[in-house]
Amino acid sequence: MDDLSTSIPVGIHLTTHTVQDGQASDYAIDVEGQIVQIGETIYLRYQEPESDEEDGNVPVTIKFLPNGDVTLTRSGTNRLRMHFSAGKRIRATYRTPYGLVPVETVTPQLRVGFHERPFGGSASIDYLLYAGEQLLGNYEIRLQFTV
Repeated sequence: MDDLSTSIPVGIHLTTHTVQDGQASDYAIDVEGQIVQIGETIYLRYQEPESDEEDGNVPVTIKFLPNGDVTLTRSGTNRLRMHFSAGKRIRATYRTPYGLVPVETVTPQLRVGFHERPFGGSASIDYLLYAGEQLLGNYEIRLQFTV
């Protein structure tokens, strides 16, 4: 593997497919980011471009854990931290200007892979987002990155 002990530039392609209240939407971005390995954990960081919902770019960190789990943190006006573990229901934190909203993720599919020369990888995350027993949406994230 390339030496990832210091942050190195990486090209990122990310798509999401969302279904909320029967309405489907798709989102895709191609951005430059940084990747670094600390211990056994790989961190992928990038700035999500400004959108209708956020003023300015939103810092995003995707953390690939040694056990195969993935966490995703968006640090915008609304701070969201989700943990994905295949087949598990896990509490997430969603902090809005109005307070903390308790949500949970259920991850029926989680696949992560890395490759060498050049170093890169991909992730496929399908998850359901719940507030209590209410399904808020069905999400599919597809991520590819290469140094």
